Amino acid sequence: MDIIQLLPNHVANQIAAGEVIQRPASAVKEMLENALDAGGSEIKLYVKDAGKTLLQVVDNGCGMSETDVRMCFERHATSKIKSADDLFAIQTMGFRGEAMASIAAIAHVEANTKLTTNELGSHLVIEGSELREHTDCATANGTSIKVKNLFYNVPARRNFLKSDTVEMRHITEEFTRIALANPEIKMQLFHNNNEIYHLTKGNFRQRIVNIIGGKKNETLVPIEEETSVVKLNGFIGKPESAKRTRGEQYFFVNGRFIKNHYLHHAVGKAFEDLIPSNYFPSYFINLQIDPKLIDINIHPTKTEIKFEDEQAIYAIMRACVKRSLGQYNISPSLDFSQEISLNISQSMSTSTIKEPQIKVDSSYNPFEKADDFRINEQSISQEIQVKNHLEAENNFSDVMQIGNKFIAFTTQEGMVLLHQRRAHKRILFEYFSNVLSKNKGQSQQLLFPKEIHLNKNDITIIKQLKGDLLAVGFSFEIRENDSIALLGIPTECQEENLQFVIESLIEQHKNNEQLQTTQHNGLAISLAISLAISEQKKLSTQEMFSLKTELLKCSTPSICPLGKTTLINLQTSDLEKYF
Repeated sequence: MDIIQLLPNHVANQIAAGEVIQRPASAVKEMLENALDAGGSEIKLYVKDAGKTLLQVVDNGCGMSETDVRMCFERHATSKIKSADDLFAIQTMGFRGEAMASIAAIAHVEANTKLTTNELGSHLVIEGSELREHTDCATANGTSIKVKNLFYNVPARRNFLKSDTVEMRHITEEFTRIALANPEIKMQLFHNNNEIYHLTKGNFRQRIVNIIGGKKNETLVPIEEETSVVKLNGFIGKPESAKRTRGEQYFFVNGRFIKNHYLHHAVGKAFEDLIPSNYFPSYFINLQIDPKLIDINIHPTKTEIKFEDEQAIYAIMRACVKRSLGQYNISPSLDFSQEISLNISQSMSTSTIKEPQIKVDSSYNPFEKADDFRINEQSISQEIQVKNHLEAENNFSDVMQIGNKFIAFTTQEGMVLLHQRRAHKRILFEYFSNVLSKNKGQSQQLLFPKEIHLNKNDITIIKQLKGDLLAVGFSFEIRENDSIALLGIPTECQEENLQFVIESLIEQHKNNEQLQTTQHNGLAISLAISLAISEQKKLSTQEMFSLKTELLKCSTPSICPLGKTTLINLQTSDLEKYF
């Protein structure tokens, strides 16, 4: 019995669409790239309900003929390539002929388009790959495409979409990537009838400042290099502008945004010893390279490309960035000028140099107790009293810190090993979870407001978290210069590391969608991770016992909020196995 059969076209189209259109942002990317290929000087993007209700792209490009507007929604119909050899000479953004066909398979699509030489344009309506209407219409030059009810016929895919906040963040990211790569084009973004971005024509530097924020202009360092392999230009951020949050790292190859961890490593090596290891430098770098030397047809989203000589580009990138850092007196340089104090005058050169005499105080006794140590002795005796009290309460007899990372408590049956940072995460997580549930966080007011500068995307995240941040004890104002002024902070937070805490919160919510979808729980986890003690912190005896006591009060003391073990109980019989 034959069991293999051809799939119906509408089913095959829906399956294929899943590879290209994964979420509303995927459709935005494809439609904006088509608008660029049409040669438009003005592009507008309208979004409703984070793209679930409506996505509309309007451009003033060349438009399409009556036949072309119908053909553009057919699978593998394209004006960009005619043979396989053309794949290695791609100069346009789109070329596969899959994007619009994929969108039409899973949405209601309306298209109005007109050639500049025609008096009338074409109006097209497609629902689930089926043509519903195709008529002449009066419309402006260029193309307007509306995508309504995305994934209406693929409910499983629609159910897997994240919240409007998360989906809109992805749409904004796609918009900004294309806007940065094309500063000569006026671009606007509207969401639910509110204008999010209004980007006028300008140069690359102006576009960066308009998207990231006005303060960014002061931190940009230009880079430029031209070789036979690649031409580089753009900007890098000064080391002091590096952040713990990602989001200001952009590579563009021939006008196309790409992700490349290898080249990111090259930039990171150039910043080595200038920024901490857990910070990310900003960069906005354009690469112009012969299309024959790259392959952009290795991924449906075209965000990953393959270089013919990746190692050479790595070396050029690293050297170019490092040179710019040095030219603008940012990286440390060696001063080979001779120290004046080392010069020996001619009058002294003929005289005999005497050996210096060392004076020794024979009456000095390093083991003699001084008054300075009395305070330490007193504090140690207090810690011993606390330890004895806790020993009696919890049946622990001794404590020791190992490698400034683990705490060992001896018991009658053996010993308990505790991971100090993970234990503190669990304690803080349960505290902040309780605070958020009751909406009663304690706050300490700052004597002077602490201003923290962020980019526009990070400001958006702060606005989304504002209610919960207020609940846990933060008090702040969002200012027009892309910054927040902290007026009060939770009692568990220290004023000197506020920048670190805020950037850590943003970074975790930006790159962890699990935290984004469960916001209350996610904020508690983020705060616990940001405020927990480091793995290399030296703790006093009292601090170690306090950490243990608070951990044992937790509802789930054995694991941290991320599911990792906080403590292990070693019996004497377990230790005997090693001997």
